[in-house]
Amino acid sequence: MGSKNEDPEAPLDSLESSNPSSASTLAIHLDTSRFDLSFKSWGLFSVLFLATVWTTWAQGGPWFSFCLILILTAHEFGHYFACVKNNVDASLPNFIPAPTMFLAGTFGAFIRIKEPIPTRKALMEIGAAGPLAGFIVAVPVLVLGVSLSEVRPAVDVGGNHSFGHSILSMGITQLLLGSPEQEGMMLSIHPAAFAGWFGLFFTAMNLLPLGQLDGGHVIYSLFKPKRHLLIGRISFLGLGALGFIWVGWWIFAGMVLLMGLRHPPLIYENDALEPLHKWMGYCCIAIFILTFIPIPLALTH
Repeated sequence: MGSKNEDPEAPLDSLESSNPSSASTLAIHLDTSRFDLSFKSWGLFSVLFLATVWTTWAQGGPWFSFCLILILTAHEFGHYFACVKNNVDASLPNFIPAPTMFLAGTFGAFIRIKEPIPTRKALMEIGAAGPLAGFIVAVPVLVLGVSLSEVRPAVDVGGNHSFGHSILSMGITQLLLGSPEQEGMMLSIHPAAFAGWFGLFFTAMNLLPLGQLDGGHVIYSLFKPKRHLLIGRISFLGLGALGFIWVGWWIFAGMVLLMGLRHPPLIYENDALEPLHKWMGYCCIAIFILTFIPIPLALTH
């Protein structure tokens, strides 16, 4: 889930010394003919989309599939339309189906950004639009799912999975159901709640301030290259430490390391963010704090 720049080594050229304000002017002259909307690209999108619908349906049923696909679609088209707005060539969303042995039935989705991003404003819009759109959809989905869940007398179901809570998911559960962790009681979770949980979990993972993840885009836009790299290295060490309590963080840290902790340069590095763009970044940081789960999954016996 997120966006990936295919040209991380693109050099800064003589345009960097130009007036940064001209970059904003250039960015608003849209040329949608540059975007690949051919039959082939729509065909690939459709095949991957339908395959992901099938795998998520097989994993959790229609409620789960519909709600999770809705969240992923909002997230990825948030990125895509931000690219269109800023005239940055990008692919349609690529959904990633997964075997049902993986709990969500999907590895998420991503778009391919095919050229350097011009300005910090454009980077903020492209990086933040996905998490913000996905969050706006995921929260009502989680609220609906939790409201349809029930607290029932506990039964012995043998080995099972225990899902961790973020600040937000715990708050919603407490507000709607009280404390389900009472002796002799258990929470029977509705599939929509699972979809909301996974949607927010994917959002938090993408908002980690690392490399070319959405959070990396946001931090680079807010604080520029040197601080982005410092924050990224600290966050990477933090993931390494969290791996001792949930091994999945080591796997994710390895994937991030393969992508690289550095962020590709922009064409214009010195344009100033407007207040709206800064608030988009601050909202993403707040969403990350509210949705991050240190121990997402554990086995119960």
